[in-house]
Amino acid sequence: MKIVLQRTTGASVSVNNQQIGAIGEGVVLLVGFGEDDTEEHLTPKHLAQMAKKICELRIFADEKSCFQESLLQRGGGVLLVPQFTLYGTTRKGRRPDFTGALEPQLAKKHFLDFIKCFQAYKELGAVQTGEFGADMAVELINDGPVTLLLEYP
Repeated sequence: MKIVLQRTTGASVSVNNQQIGAIGEGVVLLVGFGEDDTEEHLTPKHLAQMAKKICELRIFADEKSCFQESLLQRGGGVLLVPQFTLYGTTRKGRRPDFTGALEPQLAKKHFLDFIKCFQAYKELGAVQTGEFGADMAVELINDGPVTLLLEYP
């Protein structure tokens, strides 16, 4: 499982020029699952642990401009976007190879389970999502910019 986390002051996702999700201050999570992500690695417990880590990461500035506050402390929103291209490789040739991505039906199941982990946090602002398998347009204002790569396991 790979996640690109971007801190944002505002973000949205659209499908066919129709906005399907939007948040204010918070994080955008581009979420991908790989063929090495087994059911053993992606149990509801493990997904919940990853969500908890993200919610508790101190990535927001306090009055002293330090990384002191978490998403939970800020009541920020979360925009989750499925992103199989995180498993693309460009080692050979000029066209990315996505064979390292998890089979779509399993990846969708894990993505939906991951969304539920964030929805369980009542302290968060909006929890919004992209559409699995759709061609999406994501807009965001990367605040900082702060971008982190999280990998599990």
